[in-house]
Amino acid sequence: MSTLIVTGTDTEIGKTVFAAALAGALGAHYWKPVQAGLEEDGGDADRVARLSGLPREKVLAEAYRLTTPCSPHRAAEIDCVEIDPVRLALPHVEGPLVVEGAGGALVPLSRSMTFADQFARWQAPVIVVARTVLGTINHSLLTIEALRARGVDVLGVAFVGEPQEDSEATICAMGKVRRLGRLPHVSPLTPDTLREAFEANFDLNDFVAKTGAA
Repeated sequence: MSTLIVTGTDTEIGKTVFAAALAGALGAHYWKPVQAGLEEDGGDADRVARLSGLPREKVLAEAYRLTTPCSPHRAAEIDCVEIDPVRLALPHVEGPLVVEGAGGALVPLSRSMTFADQFARWQAPVIVVARTVLGTINHSLLTIEALRARGVDVLGVAFVGEPQEDSEATICAMGKVRRLGRLPHVSPLTPDTLREAFEANFDLNDFVAKTGAA
């Protein structure tokens, strides 16, 4: 099993859509270990199931499904549960696994642990998803720095949004990180349109080399 982790520079930036496209392209299993906020459509796992084109059995159940749409550490406290790192051990699957964090890399899982800390425990490469709007340089460089400070391997940055050549190039040059590609806003958003957009804007070999996917 080989694992790729998808994190973001913020919340609501297109990370789940990118993760769905990546998992679908790799034929991978998908896992979001912590879902905070139970939406009418079932949350991010169900969204990935709809958009990725994967068989439903490849979209794994969360370790924690928390009621309140807020930081996982607080959502867990509201639900009177404690997020146990033991339950966050990577699931054993055949082939590649795409794991999606919640929000940004420094989102707390507890009062003493962030997602970035958990990424370091998993010892798997991380893809940083960054939007291309104003402020992305600061957010992206801070995310890259926080991950590297914990010894996390940053595979590269996947941008989401309209093209901003200077911002994208600046982030990758200053962060000394690979620019993996940019996923445009896709409308209508369907499994077919998402697959086509991913294939047109990313080189799957950049990810296959890390997962061993055929």
